[in-house]
Amino acid sequence: MRKGHIRAASTAGTALVLTVAAVTAVLTASADVAAAATTTFTPVADTYVQQDTATTNYGTTTQFVNDNSPVRRSFLRFTVTGVTSPITSVKLRIKTTSSSDAGSAAGGVFKAMSNTTWSETGTNWNNQPSIDGATIVTLGSVSSNTWYEINVTSVVTGNGTFSFGSSSSNTDGAYYDSRESGADSPQLVVTTGTTPSPSPSTSPPPSGDPVFVGAGDIASDGTGDTATAALLDGISGTVFTTGDNVYTNGTAAEFNSYYAPTWGRHKARTRPAPGNHDYNTSGATGYYGYFGAQAGTSGVGYYSYDLGNWHIVSLNSNIAMTAGSAQETWLRNDLAASTRPCTLAYWHHPLFTSGANHAPETATRPLYQALYDYNADVVVWGHNHQYERFAPMNPTGTLDNTRGLRSFVAGMGGADFYGFGTIQANSQARNSDTFGVLKFTLHANSYDWQFVPEAGKTYSDSGTGSCH
Repeated sequence: MRKGHIRAASTAGTALVLTVAAVTAVLTASADVAAAATTTFTPVADTYVQQDTATTNYGTTTQFVNDNSPVRRSFLRFTVTGVTSPITSVKLRIKTTSSSDAGSAAGGVFKAMSNTTWSETGTNWNNQPSIDGATIVTLGSVSSNTWYEINVTSVVTGNGTFSFGSSSSNTDGAYYDSRESGADSPQLVVTTGTTPSPSPSTSPPPSGDPVFVGAGDIASDGTGDTATAALLDGISGTVFTTGDNVYTNGTAAEFNSYYAPTWGRHKARTRPAPGNHDYNTSGATGYYGYFGAQAGTSGVGYYSYDLGNWHIVSLNSNIAMTAGSAQETWLRNDLAASTRPCTLAYWHHPLFTSGANHAPETATRPLYQALYDYNADVVVWGHNHQYERFAPMNPTGTLDNTRGLRSFVAGMGGADFYGFGTIQANSQARNSDTFGVLKFTLHANSYDWQFVPEAGKTYSDSGTGSCH
């Protein structure tokens, strides 16, 4: 098949002070990945104080609270140890309890604190430490039983002890799980070892190696899609999408109003995949009408093409994917007919994800199984509005450095960010506050990946993998 030719489917405000003393997890990239490590610390102390019970200590309870009726403030303290590489990102992760007032409670104003010696079991309203540092973030309405992630990179710059405090002017209390709650304890996630990647214009691929670049969850009335479209302006190659191309309902009017002025200027080189929001319009007619033949057969939505030594497959996770279904049967036949030594596939709903908003979509496993059976190399998804990279895994999610597919969630194309929940096994890199695109350089028997961040941001993730 000629390079770039499409092979279409033929069938149809709490005050918080936390100290983290214990390293609870270390996720280090394998040898073929850029030197990066993520270390998760849990608090060594947390408590809250309450104005109308001025002499009571709450340090051993399973929650901390912010409220303005009665007034309550909470404190968190972490101790960071063992960090030997430059810190590139630090996230404070806290989880609301099931008793938080869903949708109405204000999360609180979070600040750094100079006092790092307060007592978890001795602090009360009368002797509480001062919340005297700079404001880090003001959380708006929070929902119950949900993880929230706060960027505290400006505060945690190396080893040491760090306190955070929060208060609220809202009379609807926000309740968070404390370190006594067990698995839902607060976390301080420290990422080290990566450095900002060079801009696309300063790192051109070797001559003749195709570039494959894109993301999902893209266009709306916000500005994120404008930022990521500007990145595409400086990157040559084929553009992919991993679904939810336009919000909220995938109508023709939304494609014309939101997608066309941004990512639409790269439409001629785009090979899309559909998402559930595209299907909010019956039959995804807005999606198929806008992209035309570039989206494969209208109403089918799965197709394949070749780029250099790579076979590329775009799949549709909004229709039947069971073993023996039209799509799964087509996929197996398509993979069997391919003569390329390397294979990459993409669709919308992720089989593996740590996102808090959308759980892993197990219905996609037959597609992943077919790819695994035919020794495919890479799979890319969207759906959760964030970035995440997993180590190579087999269809059950077990680490498999011999035949496993390396997978990416690339839902950072422009829609509002989602937080992370329980971190899944073999998750190696995560980000939920930087829009960007995922860029692949497809070599003859290997590939490079690079997270390219929006202008003004420094998060990066990059590495190299080999074809099976």
